[in-house]
Amino acid sequence: MSPEPLLQVDGLVKRFGGFIALNGVTFHLAPGEVLGLVGPNGSGKTTCINVICGLYAPDGGSVLYQGKAIGGQASHRLAKSGINRTFQSPRPFLSLTVRENVELAAHYGDPNPGFDVDALLADLQLDRYAARPAAELNSAQQKALDLARAMATEPRLLLVDELAAGLNPAELNQMAVRLRSLAEQGMALLVVEHLMGFIDKVTDRVVVMAAGKEFFEGTLADATRDPEVIRVFLGGGHHG
Repeated sequence: MSPEPLLQVDGLVKRFGGFIALNGVTFHLAPGEVLGLVGPNGSGKTTCINVICGLYAPDGGSVLYQGKAIGGQASHRLAKSGINRTFQSPRPFLSLTVRENVELAAHYGDPNPGFDVDALLADLQLDRYAARPAAELNSAQQKALDLARAMATEPRLLLVDELAAGLNPAELNQMAVRLRSLAEQGMALLVVEHLMGFIDKVTDRVVVMAAGKEFFEGTLADATRDPEVIRVFLGGGHHG
């Protein structure tokens, strides 16, 4: 029997003026599972993550986390309850050192006095840059730091927004292994990504979105054989 969903999204709606960005999106995510959100640009993937993590309040439907409604709660409250995310464009405190960025995040979550910042930095191959200002990191290292900051709050649900963009093949492989290991430790991950090779490596299931709706849920292998998925991707201006 599969575990109870950690996250349940049901009929989610988000409007910006007259534009409906999310139009009744429904899916669930269990502990230890990696779910990919894929679809053409503008299909609502990042908006969906932004609603779940508290950046936007929903205009309809529900978001349940551990069985409790969280729609409209502030991001900092959700971080303390075990939800965190990475961003398409990392936003570290550039003047702080790498270590200080992670230490700050660790205190921002539900502070655990036994949390090992050094082990986390080593795991993400940031230990050699620990004393450097975050401004000195290259884009791949800043993405690793963004992930480190999210992990420092010890989330049960991690929302990953295009973490793979701009990484070279070796970095992509390392990141895929890292995300899978988090899932093996029981974390639930929701991954928005355009790189299908990366999605193939990390996800258990995918939800394919178009125009603010989900219209396919299953494995990526099944998605690539689905005529409707192929039509949306090939006809929707999808690149990569």
